[in-house]
Amino acid sequence: MDMDANSQLSAAAESQVNALLGPDAGPFEALVSQLMSARNEDRGQAEQLFNLCRSRHLDTFLLKLVFTVRSSSAPDVRAMSAVLLRKQLGSWSQLSAQSQASVKEQLLFCIQQEENQSVLKKLCDTVAEVAGNVAEEAPWMELLPFLFQCVNSNVNRLKVSALLIFGQLAQHMGPQLQPHLSTLHNLFQQTLSPSMPNDVRSAALRATAYFVQTLEDAKERDIFQDLLPAMMQTVTQAIEMHEESTAQDALEMLIEIAGTEPRFLRKQLVEVVGSILQIAEAEGLEESTQHLAVEFLVSLTEARERAPGMMRKLPHFTGRLFAILMKMLTDIEDDPAWHSAEAECEDAGETSNYEMAQECLDRLAISMGGSSVLPAASELLPVYLADPDWRRRHAALIALAQIAEGCAKIMSKSLEPVINMVLNSFQDSQPKVRWAAINAIGQLSTDLGPDLQNQFHQRVLPALVGAMDDFQNARVQAHAAAAILNFSESCGPELLNPYLDGVVAKLLTLLQSGKRMVQEGALTALASVADSSKENFQVYYDSVMPFLKAILINANDKSNRMLRAKAIECLSLVGMAVGKEKFGQDAKQVMEVLLNLQGSHLEDDDPTTSYMLQAWARLCKCLGQDFLPYMSIVMPPLLHSAQLKPDVTITDADDSDDDIDSDDGSVETITIGDKRIGIRTSFLEEKATACNMLCCYADELKEGFYPWIDQVAPVLVPLLKFYFHEEVRKAAVSAMPELLRSAKLAIEKGQAQGRDQSYLKQLADYIVPALVDALHKEPEVEVLIDMLDSLNECLKIVGSLIDPAQIKGMVDEFKQVLTASSTRKKERAERSHTEDFDAEESEIIQEENEQEEEMFEQFGECVGTLLKTFKSNFLPLFEELLPFITPMLAKGCSNEERRIAICIFDDVAEQCQGNATKYYNTFLPFVLEAATDSDNDVRQAAVYGIGVCAEFGGANFKPMVGEALEKLKLVISQPAAFHADNVMATDNAVSALGKICEFHRDVIDATQVMPAWLSCLPIRADLVEAKIVHEQLCSLMERSDPILLGSNGQYLPKIIAVFAEVISSGNDLATSETISRIANILRHIQQTMPAPALASTWSSLQPQQQAALQSILS
Repeated sequence: MDMDANSQLSAAAESQVNALLGPDAGPFEALVSQLMSARNEDRGQAEQLFNLCRSRHLDTFLLKLVFTVRSSSAPDVRAMSAVLLRKQLGSWSQLSAQSQASVKEQLLFCIQQEENQSVLKKLCDTVAEVAGNVAEEAPWMELLPFLFQCVNSNVNRLKVSALLIFGQLAQHMGPQLQPHLSTLHNLFQQTLSPSMPNDVRSAALRATAYFVQTLEDAKERDIFQDLLPAMMQTVTQAIEMHEESTAQDALEMLIEIAGTEPRFLRKQLVEVVGSILQIAEAEGLEESTQHLAVEFLVSLTEARERAPGMMRKLPHFTGRLFAILMKMLTDIEDDPAWHSAEAECEDAGETSNYEMAQECLDRLAISMGGSSVLPAASELLPVYLADPDWRRRHAALIALAQIAEGCAKIMSKSLEPVINMVLNSFQDSQPKVRWAAINAIGQLSTDLGPDLQNQFHQRVLPALVGAMDDFQNARVQAHAAAAILNFSESCGPELLNPYLDGVVAKLLTLLQSGKRMVQEGALTALASVADSSKENFQVYYDSVMPFLKAILINANDKSNRMLRAKAIECLSLVGMAVGKEKFGQDAKQVMEVLLNLQGSHLEDDDPTTSYMLQAWARLCKCLGQDFLPYMSIVMPPLLHSAQLKPDVTITDADDSDDDIDSDDGSVETITIGDKRIGIRTSFLEEKATACNMLCCYADELKEGFYPWIDQVAPVLVPLLKFYFHEEVRKAAVSAMPELLRSAKLAIEKGQAQGRDQSYLKQLADYIVPALVDALHKEPEVEVLIDMLDSLNECLKIVGSLIDPAQIKGMVDEFKQVLTASSTRKKERAERSHTEDFDAEESEIIQEENEQEEEMFEQFGECVGTLLKTFKSNFLPLFEELLPFITPMLAKGCSNEERRIAICIFDDVAEQCQGNATKYYNTFLPFVLEAATDSDNDVRQAAVYGIGVCAEFGGANFKPMVGEALEKLKLVISQPAAFHADNVMATDNAVSALGKICEFHRDVIDATQVMPAWLSCLPIRADLVEAKIVHEQLCSLMERSDPILLGSNGQYLPKIIAVFAEVISSGNDLATSETISRIANILRHIQQTMPAPALASTWSSLQPQQQAALQSILS
């Protein structure tokens, strides 16, 4: 029966397919129309039939699509059919040769006859993609002659189509077009001519731009260089003829060139930039035109990697662009809605000009740097601030806030004029100007902190407290409170303490204000002040807490949701600041309210949810293990948020924006190739917060987090490759060692319900390979550094549970990471040789290279941990890494690279001892040379290495002892050897000297070297080496070493003085075991040394040392 039903169903489907693909065009056209239906149900049925046709009769189906493009009378059906045809081209190779030929022939025919512009554009895209698909297998012989024929025809529509296709072909089949470049140049030159209609010139400019962007060889690009004046003329003439849509299309293409191939513009840069500046400055043009002109100019400043420093060398450029943006910033209205202090009216009065200028000032400052932007700002801002028009005063303050991040380094050097300028505006008669001044202080506090806070706290904080008295202007009050947050974030408790009385009293006054925005601002500020002042906030706790609890309990209606959320944030930060003992009295009540809230089914858009996620984690930090009973309630919603799937929409890049619904402005779109991807960001923020909180709980609760590991690990491990959001990846990365640590502690403390090391091994086998695999694909160096750090922590926790295959995989991954780093550094080195390279660019490259050094350091830490864990067993794999490590010893490398390479050798020598001596010939010449390096850190690593080799190198080190002694003597005897900067290296050199005395006495003059060593004791800065050195001195005394004591015990007073200082320093300079051994030695000396000699030695000691000896000997 079932089989009959199936066969009937199959027969019905086959009948439908036959009807759709039959000679009658109607059914298929109706199907295409149904695919465009607004009703999901209709569209779903149509898609099923469409896919059925495709799977049953591919050749007939594609030919039917082409026929519909050619013959349908409905333009939307023709357009849709062209798009559908292009989307089927992945199956091109499955078509018969006859069908392929027919499709190609019909497409060219359609181009000739189609008159609808929209359909024609989609056809051109399809033709270009077919050409790209077949280019490598069997070239489309008829296509190029057809296109040249179209360009040379008298029909503009055909010229435009051919040029559009040429532009697309540059992307699809660039190499195949190389033989035709000079022909194409002539063709573009002819179609860019002023005698051509605008649509033809626009298409020619687009095609030229595509070729400029896709040709990798600079010589090939240069073929089109002389077309640039005609390209620019297309823009300027379109504007003169008031055909701004043509100018806008052209500007969009120039923006693409500015971003991807700015060097194409260099030879005519002055003329090109001059023309575009004139458009940006012109009166009476459409906003879109001016915005595109500004975007082109700002994009050029940002194209640093391809043309570093090029724009900074252009005279007057920054000043003119800055003036344009300042003028745009004045396009703002004093809208009454803004004064209402309702959150939704925050942007009231702002225009698209104002928003564009804000964004571009920020970008300009970041890309050009303070040395270019500040001179322009210093010239214009005082003029604007002195203007009677409030809009210009407002613009000056907004501009200052926008450029602060990019100009921070130079601004920090002369802060006073900037602070004066802003604080004077706190007294302005116009509330919006006062708001802008407060906004500037807030932004400057973030971008120039903590310098600003340290130098100007005595002026800024009272000014902000004063601004909170502006009861006539609630928005100004609220913003002053918000600026307290910015200020206190880069501010220590000591600096904030003198102002706390005034600040907290004022914020409590605002909490009782009727305006919700003011209350929210006050809560945010209180939270930040509590967080920054730590236990100093305890004295305000009893005053603040009743207000917070009242808001938490009473702010229940929808309009107060954000107020309640901020109260939750404030409560948790206050609790964390004052500590468990103080907060404990209210903790239970607060937790109960939060638990009720969590169980009350909050709406999806209620901010309480995300604020509560973070508050729970803070309360956990505050309460520690006392938080465990709440975990069963906290974890389910947290896991739900961590598992949110990204809301992603993928459309064709040339489809309309309507396909991506972004009513709430929370969708970010990126274009990759011919696809546009829309991502809803609100989900991502919540997901990132949840992942961070999971990491916090694991970190805080340690073994208490164990019951959740099996649920959390499968959520977080896949997120190591969550490329939609960097913060999600970072949180997942940080959590990996915490999960392993929690499991290990739970097993060790018997809290793992009968599980043993095999569980930890299983968890490590899940986590470590995933972390290693994620290294390979990580696009951000900053996250890569975190990953290596996390991997190192994991290795320390699980140690020898890692199996050999995993270590081999790790080493292979390290090689890939180091190769990629080397490639990036080479690319930067090439950038530094370009003609426009300047000091500003050099600074940027240095910062980028410092990140690479940090990455190399984390790699070195991982290698060190592997050596500590597996000792000599790791050496065969270590040798695979040598080609990446030894080049870092060279003089051309940075100090940090050389230091890390030496540290890696130090680890090998220390952990593998005798088995490491085969590397001495490679490393020791560099180490000995580095022992007297001008860089303290390099010197310290080198002298430490000499000590390690002296201890473990045996006969292999003896030939180097003479040179090593000379180097150590130079380090120890330099006049500033024990200054703060040098003392760590000196202490390590003293330690190395002691090891040579102990292990190589047979090849040195010990009667000279040992007293020199003793004269440097005790060492006080490097507390690790101090314990080793003073233990060595103790051992030598226990053996009554005759050379140490000297003839007639001449060095004994010095030895007693060293021991006295070591003992008087508690456990800093020696272990408790060494101290008790020293005590025994001193008692023995007391009993055996003649009384006068003892008294003489005793009198030479400091009172504190005498007291320490008295105490230990009594």
